[in-house]
Amino acid sequence: MIAPLVLLVDDEDELRRSTAQSLDLSGLMVCDFASAERALDFVNPGFNGVVVTDIRMPGMDGMTLMARVREIDPDIPVILVTGHAEVQLAVKAMREGAYDFMEKPFTAQHLADMAGRAIDRRQLVLENRLLRAAAGKRDDIEARLPGRTQAMVDLRYRLRAVAATDADVLIIGDTGTGKEVAARALHDLSARATQPFVAINCAALPETLIESELFGHEAGAFPGAMRARYGKFEHSRGGTVLLDEIGSMPLDLQVKLLRVIQDRSVTRLGSNEPIPLDVRFVATSKADLEAEVAAGRFRPDLFYRLNVVTLRLPSLSARRDDIPLLFLQLVNEAAARYRRETMDVPPQVVAAIARREWPGNVRELRNAADRFVMGLDASPSDEATSSNGAEKLAERVAEFERGVIAGALRAHRGSLKPVYESLGISRKTLYEKMQKYDLDKSDA
Repeated sequence: MIAPLVLLVDDEDELRRSTAQSLDLSGLMVCDFASAERALDFVNPGFNGVVVTDIRMPGMDGMTLMARVREIDPDIPVILVTGHAEVQLAVKAMREGAYDFMEKPFTAQHLADMAGRAIDRRQLVLENRLLRAAAGKRDDIEARLPGRTQAMVDLRYRLRAVAATDADVLIIGDTGTGKEVAARALHDLSARATQPFVAINCAALPETLIESELFGHEAGAFPGAMRARYGKFEHSRGGTVLLDEIGSMPLDLQVKLLRVIQDRSVTRLGSNEPIPLDVRFVATSKADLEAEVAAGRFRPDLFYRLNVVTLRLPSLSARRDDIPLLFLQLVNEAAARYRRETMDVPPQVVAAIARREWPGNVRELRNAADRFVMGLDASPSDEATSSNGAEKLAERVAEFERGVIAGALRAHRGSLKPVYESLGISRKTLYEKMQKYDLDKSDA
C-alpha cells in the first residue's frame, strides 16, 4: 500500500503553505491546493489518505468538495476547517458524513493528530477491502455497467480482461453510453487503483492554456508564470489519464501528445528536462476516429498508438431488452440519492419507458428516473399512450413481461432453471408464458 497522503485545500496561500509545512514536519505527506477542483484529481476509491478542506472558498466550496468526495467513496475521511460562525454548518456536515471539523485558529499538532487518526481509519477500510477481494468477493462492475444483453455481458468480460493489463485503451460510444464510467472501472480494477485518476476534457481546455494545463511550466516560462507548476500529466504519475473526447484535440497538440505517449515522459514549458511518466492512457470518443483520420482531422499515428485495445459501448437502441430493468435500477439509485423511500414503478410506466427512443442513452434514461423519483415527470406513460392510441393496460403489462422474460433467457443463455428461479416463478409457469409470448430458448 502506498504512503498515506493528506490533501490540504485552502484558498489562503499563506495559511495553506504554513499548515502544509507543519504537517510535513509532523511526518505526514502533504499535497496542498488552492482550489477544490485540482484536489479531486487525486481522489478515487483506492485513495489512501484524508482530505482537509476549508469551508469558505471561491468556486467549489468545502461542503461541495465533501459531497463530491463521498460520491467517489463515502469512506474517505474529510476534515472541515471552519470559522467560529460556521460551527453549526460543520456539525450539520458531520451528520452528513464528514469525519470531523476543526475551528480556526487551530494548532498544527492538533490538526496532525486528527489527520493521523483519520488516516489510520482509512487504512483499515482499505485493508478490509483487500481481504474481502482476496476471499473472492466479486467486483462491482455489473452495478456500474448493468445489463443482461449479450453486448453488455461481452463488454464486462473484455473490460475485466483488459483492466488487469497496462495496455492503453480506446473507448468508443455514443453520448451518454457511459464511456467515463467504463474508464473509471478500468482504473479501479487495475493495479493502479490506489493512484490518481485524472480526467482531461479535451473539448473544454482553452487553447491559450492547453499546453500549460497538460505539460506544466517552469517559473518565467511565459508572462504571468510566477512559479513552477505541475501539469495534469505529472499529477497522474502512477495512475491513469483519461483523455475524454480525444477527437476534439487540436492537430498541433496531437503531435505533442503522441510524443508523450511514445516516450512516457513530459517536458514542462520553459524546460529542456524530460520528466518520466508511469501512466496508463485511456481515450474516449463519440466520433468514429477512423473516419476522422480519413478526413484529415485526426493523426493516424496517434490513432494507432491509442488503439491498442478498443472497447465499444452499445447504445440503448442496440440493447433495448435492458431498458426496463435498467430504468428500475436507476429509480432505486435516484431514490437513495434524494433520500426518498424505495418506489414502486407502475408496469405501464415501465412499458412506456421501454417503448421510447433514448438518443441520449443511459444519461437521458437516468434523467428520466430522477424526474420520476422527484415527482416532476408523471407523463412518460401519458406521452406513449397519446402516440399509440388507446392501448390497454393489459397489453402494456404483457409487453413488459415478455421483455423481462426474453432478457432473462438471453442472460442465462437459454438455460431454463436459472431463469425461472431468478424470476420467482415455477417451471410450468415459465413454459406457459414462453408459449404465450412465442419465446424459444434456442433463440437465446
